[in-house]
Amino acid sequence: MKKSILTFAILLFVTTQSFAHYLWIEANPQGEKGKKQEVRVYFGEYTYGMVEKVNGEAFPSVKDFTLWVVDGQGIKNELSVRAKEDYYVGYFTPKQEGVYTVVLNNDAINVIDYTEYDFGIFKTHYNSIAKIAIGKAKGETAILNDSGITVKDVSENKEEVKLQVLFKNEPLAKNEFKIYVADLWTKTLETDENGYVQFKKPWDTKYIIETTFEERVPGTYKGDAYEFIWHCATYCIQ
Repeated sequence: MKKSILTFAILLFVTTQSFAHYLWIEANPQGEKGKKQEVRVYFGEYTYGMVEKVNGEAFPSVKDFTLWVVDGQGIKNELSVRAKEDYYVGYFTPKQEGVYTVVLNNDAINVIDYTEYDFGIFKTHYNSIAKIAIGKAKGETAILNDSGITVKDVSENKEEVKLQVLFKNEPLAKNEFKIYVADLWTKTLETDENGYVQFKKPWDTKYIIETTFEERVPGTYKGDAYEFIWHCATYCIQ
């Protein structure tokens, strides 16, 4: 009996952790005009040290993402990517100084049925950004997600991070906001009435930001009905 309970608990943990996975972008936050910039896309859970293999069981289900780079004038170009062992990689070469925003979008994910875990039947929509300052440029990141959730970096200095969470280009108030670093450290905050959240970085390390939102509008995707859309946005700060 104890063995059965333990097996069920392990299976439940694995399932819920798989659902909790997210896509995120990593890129050098500083670059130079005319020099090639590398952009990587990962899938997993950073704080648990869990990074999925591109050809593993989980990553193929979210591989149909698009990746764009937006320059300081708002001009966007799609990046082509190729698969490595545990990430996808793309490149671009900035022609001028300014703040460049890399944007990942993935709204092409099959419907998932988690009714047996009391979560329901839903469709997933991922969004992720990365900020790259070319030269001495300063400024905010661009917004490029009219149909879901995204994060905008409006920080004025490196000591304190200030972000705004938006849903369909409108501020998302009182929404849960999670900060992850390695070794299971997590901090949960909440956006204010204008969708803003700010925090000081306690360590000089990599931070993964995640915020989610359930859009309670039913629909169908590829012939499968869903009850709501689970939106997830991430932002890696290095």
